[in-house]
Amino acid sequence: MNTKEFLSRYLAGQRDFRNLNLIAVNLRNVNLSGVNLSGANLTKANLTRTNLSRANLTNATLTGANLTETNLVYANLTDATLHDVDLSQADIRGAILHNTVR
Repeated sequence: MNTKEFLSRYLAGQRDFRNLNLIAVNLRNVNLSGVNLSGANLTKANLTRTNLSRANLTNATLTGANLTETNLVYANLTDATLHDVDLSQADIRGAILHNTVR
C-alpha cells in the first residue's frame, strides 16, 4: 500500500492495518494515534514527528525506519524489529518494549 492510499483510509476512519506492506512510506508529521500496525512491514519508513501514541506495533518490522522525534507514548512494540532505527528524541514513555529486537 502506498502513502496516499494509507492516509486516505486512515482519514476515513480505518484503524486496523495489520500485516500491511508499508515499505518506505512517508508518514512524517502524521497523527496515527491508536493505529493498529501489528505485523506491518515499515522498513525504511519515514515516521519523523509522527504521533504513534497508543499504537499497536506488535511484531512490526521497522528496520531502517526514521523515528526521530516520534511520539511512541504507550505504544506497544512487543516483538518489533528495530534494526538501524533512529529513535533520536523519540518519546517512549510508557511504551511496551518486550522482546524488541534492536
